[in-house]
Amino acid sequence: MSSNLKFAKLFAGSSAVTLFNALRAFAINKLLAIFLPPAMFACVGQFLNLMTIGQATSSLAMQNGWTALTAQNKDNHEKLLGIWRGGIRLTTFASLFTFVVALVFCFAAPLQVLLPGIPTRLAQAAILFALPGIFAMNIITITAAVMNGLGENRKWATINIVASIWQVLWVAFFLYTGHLSVLSIIATQSVVAAIFAIQMASRAGFSVRKIWKTALDTRGPWFSYVMMGLVPMVATPLVLTFIRTVVGTHFGGDAAGIWQSVWKISDFLFMAMSAILTVILLPRVSPQMTRSEFFKMFHPLLLRIMGISLVMVVALYLGRGLLVQLLFSSAYMGAVDYLPIQLVGDFFRAGGFALALVLIARAETVKFLVIEIGSELLLATGAYVGICLFEFNGPMMAYAFENFVYMVVLYVVVRRLKWNTP
Repeated sequence: MSSNLKFAKLFAGSSAVTLFNALRAFAINKLLAIFLPPAMFACVGQFLNLMTIGQATSSLAMQNGWTALTAQNKDNHEKLLGIWRGGIRLTTFASLFTFVVALVFCFAAPLQVLLPGIPTRLAQAAILFALPGIFAMNIITITAAVMNGLGENRKWATINIVASIWQVLWVAFFLYTGHLSVLSIIATQSVVAAIFAIQMASRAGFSVRKIWKTALDTRGPWFSYVMMGLVPMVATPLVLTFIRTVVGTHFGGDAAGIWQSVWKISDFLFMAMSAILTVILLPRVSPQMTRSEFFKMFHPLLLRIMGISLVMVVALYLGRGLLVQLLFSSAYMGAVDYLPIQLVGDFFRAGGFALALVLIARAETVKFLVIEIGSELLLATGAYVGICLFEFNGPMMAYAFENFVYMVVLYVVVRRLKWNTP
């Protein structure tokens, strides 16, 4: 009974934050869909993939590590400060490297191919604007993850909610006034929210001044989280860029925009489920648990997750026509016909992510990376073959198949993990 009550409280709290994030994503997406035709919407998706890669390489994609290591060491303040300092130093070095690469990329890459329809100078300006934007996104992500690890749920929620509100206001203001290009607007939407996130986190003890005063500089525990975060955060945008390019080549720019809208709905659903699962599951899994302790906690949780995912997927399926109209515009109504297959993949994606978090929390680096790389290769290959065999349905069918295989393989791997003996 107490475990059910605890789950209900955590679910309710994380759901409230997820609702704000969903509303933020909905509002920004709707604004873009109103102002942009499908081909330009696909171009924005391409730019967001580039930003995701930049955010991953600059932060080393350590957000799960910030949560897990903070939760594991929060009772030892000195050790925790050393871990935080190690994480900040790694992020600083990685950010400098990313910024240098971005500057070279800005003037050397074939931007007309990567961002078709965008004048080269506007694309270069957007990439330059993206550098402080990426830094700001990293601040928000890290501070929110630390608050989650410390159990400061109200501060975690406040950072996420305020960040969502500021991002919507920023995008809406500049879209309506036209003072920035659409790519530059997207690039800089997190800048103001990052300042607030720093102030909020410092009140809970995550103060850069305190961190730099400590003599400890602990970097060892971070490297597993770096690899487990960096590979998927770089591989996924690359695969999506490949699929979007193949779709555009075979069916045209507007078709790529329709595919982008289908994928965007999956992103909304995954954003909701991953935010909830990270709060509920990641701080609760420890390498010190016995096998019986883990499965006593995990099996009921996995059943709840799959049940919630099923309800959400069915609801989206029944209201898919209205959903596309609300999220986008009449120009994107073609997405309605392709959503059912995509939603099957979304159902399995929720269970797969829950299982993947177990490997992340236990720092099972090799197993996690092999499965992640294999799944991305399966999706890319399946999408290409699917387009050749089933035309526009191909990427959606590949997505559903890839997520089913991903969940099954992860469940087998988690069942075979070695646990402490009582």
